[in-house]
Amino acid sequence: MTDLASSYDPKSFESRLYAQWEAAGYFTPSGKGEPYTVLLPPPNVTGTLHMGHAFQHTLMDALVRYHRMRGYDTLWQMGTDHAGIATEMVVSRNLALEGNGETRDSLGRDGFIAKVWEWKAQSGDTIERQMRRMGASGDWSRSTFTMDDDASKAVIEAFVRWHQQGLIYRGQRLVNWDPVLKTAISDLEVENVEEDGFLWSIEYPLADGSGSLVVATTRPETMLGDTAVMVHPEDERYAHLIGRTVKLPLTEREIPIIADDYVDREFGTGVVKVTPAHDFNDYQVGLRHNLPLINLLTPTAAINENAPEKYRGLDRYEARKVVLADLEDLGLLVETKPHKLQVPRGDRTNQVIEPYLTDQWFVKMDGLAKRGLELVESGKVKFVPPNWITPYRHWMENIQDWCISRQLWWGHRIPAWFDEAGTCYVGRDEAEARAKAGLSADVALTQDSDVLETWFSSQLWPFSTMGWPDTQAMAARGFDRYLPSSVLVTGFDIIFFWVARMVMATDSFVGQVPFRDVYMTGLIRDKDGQKMSKSKGNVLDPLDIIDGISLEDLVAKRTGGLMQPKMAEKIEKATRKEFPDGIVPHGADALRFTIAALATHGRDIKFDMGRAEGYKNFCNKLWNATRFVLMNTDGFTASGAPQPKTDAERWILSRLAKVTAEAGTQFAAYRFDLLSQALYEFAWNEFCDWFVELAKPALNGGDAAAADSTRHTLLYVLESLLRLLHPLTPFVTEELWQQVAPKLGIDGGTVSLRPYPVSSDFAGQDYAQAEADVEWLKTMVSTLRRVRSELNVSPGKTVRLLLQDGNPQDRARIARFASSLSFLLKLDDIAWLDAGTDAPASAAAVVGELKLLVPLEGLVDLDAERARLDKEIARVAGEKDKSEAKLAKFTDKVPPAVVEQERQRLVDWSNQLAALHGQRAKLG
Repeated sequence: MTDLASSYDPKSFESRLYAQWEAAGYFTPSGKGEPYTVLLPPPNVTGTLHMGHAFQHTLMDALVRYHRMRGYDTLWQMGTDHAGIATEMVVSRNLALEGNGETRDSLGRDGFIAKVWEWKAQSGDTIERQMRRMGASGDWSRSTFTMDDDASKAVIEAFVRWHQQGLIYRGQRLVNWDPVLKTAISDLEVENVEEDGFLWSIEYPLADGSGSLVVATTRPETMLGDTAVMVHPEDERYAHLIGRTVKLPLTEREIPIIADDYVDREFGTGVVKVTPAHDFNDYQVGLRHNLPLINLLTPTAAINENAPEKYRGLDRYEARKVVLADLEDLGLLVETKPHKLQVPRGDRTNQVIEPYLTDQWFVKMDGLAKRGLELVESGKVKFVPPNWITPYRHWMENIQDWCISRQLWWGHRIPAWFDEAGTCYVGRDEAEARAKAGLSADVALTQDSDVLETWFSSQLWPFSTMGWPDTQAMAARGFDRYLPSSVLVTGFDIIFFWVARMVMATDSFVGQVPFRDVYMTGLIRDKDGQKMSKSKGNVLDPLDIIDGISLEDLVAKRTGGLMQPKMAEKIEKATRKEFPDGIVPHGADALRFTIAALATHGRDIKFDMGRAEGYKNFCNKLWNATRFVLMNTDGFTASGAPQPKTDAERWILSRLAKVTAEAGTQFAAYRFDLLSQALYEFAWNEFCDWFVELAKPALNGGDAAAADSTRHTLLYVLESLLRLLHPLTPFVTEELWQQVAPKLGIDGGTVSLRPYPVSSDFAGQDYAQAEADVEWLKTMVSTLRRVRSELNVSPGKTVRLLLQDGNPQDRARIARFASSLSFLLKLDDIAWLDAGTDAPASAAAVVGELKLLVPLEGLVDLDAERARLDKEIARVAGEKDKSEAKLAKFTDKVPPAVVEQERQRLVDWSNQLAALHGQRAKLG
């Protein structure tokens, strides 16, 4: 008897097994073998893991488990990211929800940061707990947080070194400014959205009163900061005006008319306003022409003191209304017309981003980017799929200096101090800054209040997690052994935010590449291809798929926190329709296998719960097949590879060798979809279905040697299959392996440290003939089972099989497999018909040259069956005629979808009719 539970219940063993693995230290590097390192893209401590995390973590874990079984010294470096902007937003929102009046500003810097640390403790623990539930086999003892002391030292060191090298500088520049967050953000955090707007034409009088110029603009409020108007140098219409001045409306200023080939002569009037402090292109023009920069806005995008008094304090869009009204009163508003324009919006707040003139810290990128591109184009860093090198190259060749300062409190504070005169001093701490500058203790210094952008610390992840720059810590953490890492698994959406910056920073600071391969995954979307988002109400929590969730709890989770009742009502309705019974538990393995099966080399992955249900059934199938093997090997033990006695054994061993070779190929190519497909087909179709069936004749026959050999092969192939599947489905394979391994003389331990099957395990085997013979046997069985099904013969009823024609090989195979055919097909007789002999009324089928006949006498009431079929044929023929008549009457006004639907119905009726005629012909 077997100790294995009668039914597959992942809740009964998944958490237990993970605790055992972690307690036994299976996830820590062994220090032996070739190193294999994977860096976890550190999740932000802003809540819980989502399906994108589950997707990438599954693939990383599969790679780590596979290489651990291959004998590599595996390190999966774990950790989390402080995520400056995102975390400040979350904590600020939580403060508002608490309702006690506390805000970021009321708490002050130190008080607010203390609140963030409280949140980090809660969120970080949740993330690690979720990863464990997914089966992540990372080294938790080395887990790093980007604000840990050691990681923070690396950030300070990097800043100081680049500053000393002249790569980091401070200057007043135009940046992307989010007026809600009140901080600079990077170009990559800005989404340009086409929206409906207006194009206003405004008259600018010439200063000498001799005429005017008409300027077109989409942002009339910024005209208060104009410092020039501009025409094309070859535009003959305005050549005589270049060098003269206009009077800027609504102000007392005169501004010059300049010429620059940036102007598009065909746009509007060919005259444009120049506002260097509020437009990135105008900023470059201003530098070329030495124009003054007038900043009009406050950090919250209200008009500041640099504008005429009437407009000061107005919000930018309120100011627009007043400016337009005043221009119209003066008769200077020439025209207003609708206009499509690209509006820059922040990806976190969705607010319109302002080009804003402010003092910021920057990194010079040209030299770093040139080197970063060389490393990829030389093949030292390889993209998978390789087409991602094209956007990487484009970005690196067009890179701008990187604004690394943020006007936040949560993050790494910039290691720079200012004296009362505004002079800046940089050092690893204030004492070093003073010492380098020779400042006495009585000179008051104030540290820069800004923090570094999150990606500045994240770019150091490959080596800051290895102890850099502390040489003792580097030695202890295996800096020389585990860097470069083997592969980075990440989404294409952060190829510029993170991947490119790690390549540049790692080369700059430690003279190495950060990783050898970059496997770019697609993005997880819902089953309809829509982005998963709270506002769409289509978010799936990976733990809800694993452990299940009731409908009411799922509705509450999806609608919680939504401010719009109509949106919440819509989401609730859709959720109740999609999940009327909630989400049943699927277990971690089913979710992981679903993810692997979907991991094609494309951008978008449509996640369908139906696939997860199918792979839950797959785990159940594997469970039941193992129970069959255990029950049929009760009291039996063996060791080593089997010496097969039957063709069925030789066939399954040959198939095992081939799927093992394919698994190695697909792991190397990061084709998890093809890997899972190959393993699924072998496990479900070839082992669980066919070999289990083909083993029964031997197990139940009179040949004891064949029976024992078959038992050995069942155990051997199953144990190998569990090892093949383990990287993808670690829990169920471990639970089953613990039952199977002892029967093969394998001491307990864990399947996760057993050798992964490789093609060389099967060297010297040549079972090609057995494979061909069994494939013929499978075809015979499938064909005759189909005949039985068509005749509605009950499974327990025996039938006769008559054979005609065929070739010598068919006759030899029939003789060889007669007992198996009789057992599997419930045959009471197999006989050959002599040439020229008339066959009785029979159901017929063909396998190659061999004709198979199943006599109908005694199986069915021939007269009753003929009458039933004639009646059904008449009915289906009538439906077919109706469909043909309908199609004949359709005009070109009928919608194409309706026509196509009716055509498909006709095809279906025709197919049914042909099949019925075939059945009727068999009855004579």
